[in-house]
Amino acid sequence: MAIAELRQTAFIPLPIQPPVEAPILPLLTSLEKRLLNEFQHGLPLSPTPYADMAKQLDSSESEVLLLLKKLQKLGYISRVGPVFKPRRVGYSTLAAIAVPREQLEIIAGYVSARPEVNHNYERDHRLNLWFVVTASDQAAVEGVLTEIEQHCGLSVLNLPLLKPFHIDLGFPLWC
Repeated sequence: MAIAELRQTAFIPLPIQPPVEAPILPLLTSLEKRLLNEFQHGLPLSPTPYADMAKQLDSSESEVLLLLKKLQKLGYISRVGPVFKPRRVGYSTLAAIAVPREQLEIIAGYVSARPEVNHNYERDHRLNLWFVVTASDQAAVEGVLTEIEQHCGLSVLNLPLLKPFHIDLGFPLWC
């Protein structure tokens, strides 16, 4: 077969897919925008961090707490809390499982419900469920991975940190 024939037969256009509808999120108030912008970094380290945030925002502690709950419920934020450098407090690892598609939601729910799991996410890969486990030490992390394997009946791939990298995901959301 000639190269021109290969080129003609190798290209098969994908069927046109309708656009995926993004969820419609409500517009944010200027206070909500400031809260999200100004506290991606530098959460006050004090006995009253939310009161300190409120003071900086010319608001009240109760309003800041209410807004954070609202923003989390709407999906604008997933959590509020510190991010520690690896192995400074406890031990953590990245893990992955190849989950049959029909079991993915159930197994992801089980993994997410574990208090040692920070978050999990689906990937388009044979290993389609990825998650981070954090515990007091390496033995505790390995114990959690073993429990997940036994409960799910699937092998868990442990991908411990070999070389740390700092990726700062904070960026201005609004000017």
